[in-house]
Amino acid sequence: MILIAGPCVIESEEIVFNIARELVKFNENSKIDFYFKASFDKANRTSIDSFRGPGLERGLEILGRVKSEFGFKILTDIHESYQAAPVAKVADVLQIPAFLCRQTDLLVAAAKTKAVVNIKKGQFLAPAAMKHSVKKVLEARGVKSSGFEAASQNGVWLTERGSTFGYGNLVVDMRSLPLMREYAPVIFDATHSVQMPAGADAKSGGDARFVPYLARAAAAVGVDGFFYETHLNPCEALCDGANMLNLSELEALVNKTLEIENLIKG
Repeated sequence: MILIAGPCVIESEEIVFNIARELVKFNENSKIDFYFKASFDKANRTSIDSFRGPGLERGLEILGRVKSEFGFKILTDIHESYQAAPVAKVADVLQIPAFLCRQTDLLVAAAKTKAVVNIKKGQFLAPAAMKHSVKKVLEARGVKSSGFEAASQNGVWLTERGSTFGYGNLVVDMRSLPLMREYAPVIFDATHSVQMPAGADAKSGGDARFVPYLARAAAAVGVDGFFYETHLNPCEALCDGANMLNLSELEALVNKTLEIENLIKG
């Protein structure tokens, strides 16, 4: 099982390292393919006054230290095409934010690196529409075939993070998981799926109580991995705290989803 976990954004080197220490056990678990996640810049915040992170240069320095000290594989977001090449020198996975999942130049720039490209499904898109984003990356890598195997072998993932449901709310259509899995391995982002975009006036709200329910449901449907933003104290997090999972709850949830996967596989 792929497991992506870490804070929403790099708040400080100290906080990142404190969280990373708590995640070592997952990297040592032979049943888990672990990736540490943290963003160096959150360019799509609700308010211009929102905390964005340390920026590209300092952020990559910190992520590089995490990779070196803990032996983690690294996943982080990119927002602009020029970021792909330098970020791929540190990160093993380049993540394309949901709002940018149709941006051709960004997808092609990511595809030209050796990193895995994880494309988050736009909240505004039908699951079947994601086949076009996958195709952009595959063709930029010189791959003419398509489908799950082609994407899996050539480093393309898709991530479900909920669909827009009215104003300021998201809902997860579990049918999207097998539908998108026709095109690429699928990660379920259980924490952003409970987000309420701009639901707290100048910032996004959310309800982390529902993270375990959605994660268990996705495990029962069948996915290739899980994405959890996690923090030692979500109430004090500078980004997405309302939908973030407390680190103290992560191990039990990971174990439960592994149990469900084993049950499904017989």
